[in-house]
Amino acid sequence: MTENKNNVCYVMEDGEMDVQIKQTKAQPEQSNNNRTNWSNGQCVVAMPGYSVLNPSFDMSLCRAKLENDGFQIPEEDMEAPLKTALEVPSVRRYMVFNSALFHFLMAPVLYLVVWCAVFSTLHIFITVSDYWVLCLSVSLVSIFLTTAIVFVLHYSNKEIDMNLDVRLIQVNERLVKHKLLVSVADWVQSCAGNMQLYFVYWDMSRCLKALTETLEERNFVGNDTQNKLKKKMSHLVLVTEETAVDLRLEEAAKVATNYSLVPDEALPAQTRAYQLLMTYSAAYVKLLVSQRLSGPTHHRLRPRRNHCTTAPLCLCQYIKKQILR
Repeated sequence: MTENKNNVCYVMEDGEMDVQIKQTKAQPEQSNNNRTNWSNGQCVVAMPGYSVLNPSFDMSLCRAKLENDGFQIPEEDMEAPLKTALEVPSVRRYMVFNSALFHFLMAPVLYLVVWCAVFSTLHIFITVSDYWVLCLSVSLVSIFLTTAIVFVLHYSNKEIDMNLDVRLIQVNERLVKHKLLVSVADWVQSCAGNMQLYFVYWDMSRCLKALTETLEERNFVGNDTQNKLKKKMSHLVLVTEETAVDLRLEEAAKVATNYSLVPDEALPAQTRAYQLLMTYSAAYVKLLVSQRLSGPTHHRLRPRRNHCTTAPLCLCQYIKKQILR
C-alpha cells in the first residue's frame, strides 16, 4: 500500500507492481488457453441492467460468463467492491437521471419549456403584427438553446464522472490483477436505453511501462508536469467513509473524508503512473466501448506504441493527451 501526502491510499498488494510489468503466475491450463485469445480493448462481458429505472446488474451471471472465458476472480475482487461502488441508492438514482435515455426523453420537454418561456417573454415586450413571425423566431431561439444544453450534457459525459468512474477506481485496482477493467456505459439505440456493465480485457504492463518512462523523462522539466496534474485533476476527490468512535457516547459513527486524487510528486514515477492509470481506467473504458475516443481511425495513422488494437488511443496515450499535454 502506498500513501501520498494527501493520505490517499492506493492498495497494491505484495508483488502487484511486479504483476503490472511481468506476467502473472500460470492459471489452470484451460483458463490460460482461453485468455491468450484476448487482446487489449476487447470486451469480455457486457451485462445489461435489469431495467431503466433499476440500473443494477446480475453479478452471479457476470461471474459465470467470466469463468466461461477463463477468468477465475475471487468474490472479494469483483462482487464485493462492485456492490459497494454501484448498489448505493444515491448512485442508482444518479445513474437513472444521468442516463442517455433520460437526456433523450428530456430534450423535447426542455424544448417546450424553453419555447413557452421565450414566447411569453417576447409577447409581453414586443408587439408583432404577423403572429407567425413571432412563433418562428421563438422556435428558432428555442431550438438553439435546447441544442446548446444537450451538447453540454453530451460533452460532460466524455469527461471522468465523479459519481461513477471515480467510485470504480478501487474495483479496477483489484480487477487489473486479473487483466480486466470495468466501467458503466450507456447510450440510446433505437429509441431505447442501452446501459451496460462492461468488462474489458486489458494487460496493463505495457501502458504502465510507457507512462512510467514518460513521467521519468518529464522529471527533468521541473514542476511543469505536476502543475498540469494539479490543474486538470484538482476537482477529482475520492470520498470515503471512516468509522470514528466517540469515547463519551461509546458509539461508532461513519465520517466522510475527502482525498485528492492528484499523485504526490514525491512518489516514484512508476507509482504515479499506476495511480494515473487506475484513476482514468473506468473513464477510458466507457469511451472505448461507446466508440467516443477521438483519434485517427485508420490503422496506419494511429500513434506509435498504441497498446490497443480496437481503438485509436490506448489508456496511457489517452492520459498523455488529456492530462499531460
